[in-house]
Amino acid sequence: MRRSVKLTVQILVSGGVIAFLLWSIDIEQTVEIIRDSHWGYVLTAFLIFVGTTWLMTWRWSELLRAKGVHEPFSWLLRLYFVSYAFGQVLPTAVGGDAVRIIEHSRRRPNAKAATAAAVFMERVLGSAGTLVLVAVGLAVAVGRYDGVRFLVVLEVVFVAAMIVLGLLLFSRRLGLTLERRLFPLGRKVKLEKPLQSLYWAMHEYRLVPGTLAVVLGITVVAQFLRVIAIWLCGEAVGADVSPLVYVILGPLLFLVQMVPFTLNGLGLREAFFVLFLGRFDVPEDVAFAAGFLYYAVSIATCIPGAAILLWRSVRPAAPAQ
Repeated sequence: MRRSVKLTVQILVSGGVIAFLLWSIDIEQTVEIIRDSHWGYVLTAFLIFVGTTWLMTWRWSELLRAKGVHEPFSWLLRLYFVSYAFGQVLPTAVGGDAVRIIEHSRRRPNAKAATAAAVFMERVLGSAGTLVLVAVGLAVAVGRYDGVRFLVVLEVVFVAAMIVLGLLLFSRRLGLTLERRLFPLGRKVKLEKPLQSLYWAMHEYRLVPGTLAVVLGITVVAQFLRVIAIWLCGEAVGADVSPLVYVILGPLLFLVQMVPFTLNGLGLREAFFVLFLGRFDVPEDVAFAAGFLYYAVSIATCIPGAAILLWRSVRPAAPAQ
């Protein structure tokens, strides 16, 4: 019942935001802008999104290898594409992460904590990489653009939250405190042991700082390339702003899409484009069109995962030995 209520709320919020945006813009003009887009830019953005999936699979494989879990890269890549496809239809990208954890746990039933820890650590380092990009963008933008100073405060808040999370994950003393006081709260619903196993599996990453640094570097590169893809979507519809603006917009957009109040960011994503680019004198119709093309590219990136799922339904893979 709770899930159905949550889904209903997400649909209503997304529908309300989209309705407001459609009321605010000139729909006919927006459609014309999209129709007259530079589709070469859009295709390049799509290829970047598909290509960066290889990088994100690589960082996942590195985190698994640090746990002694070795998988064929091709298998991980296929699963990443499938999880991405699910992530676009499930409420948030976390849904795609759940698909990876479940599928991999079936393949490695004796390493469930390690496989789950790799996915969660990838998400943590992904957030850290996002904050690095935002910090770089703000460092260059402050003084050049008006209206970005409030983002500095937001960045400080997020960085403080990441520091707290880092202490919770890697401090031995805090870990023992959590084990004594927090984890027992899950005893009634039989989550105490799974929580402990997952936490200590993530905690052990403190022993491989080199791997964490490599994964963080891969994350920054992958996200920067996707920022370029977002800029290309803006260029395709004639949004005349500096690429530097997208270095700020992109990482913040990645964080916004994690907000669970809308259906996979639908509506919130487009509103973010309109509000953010509006600060740089981009017309609402153009900003909405850029957001729409970005969404179209994201959906198109689901095609490989959807094709893999279709192939599985026709010819199921043999279970791993």
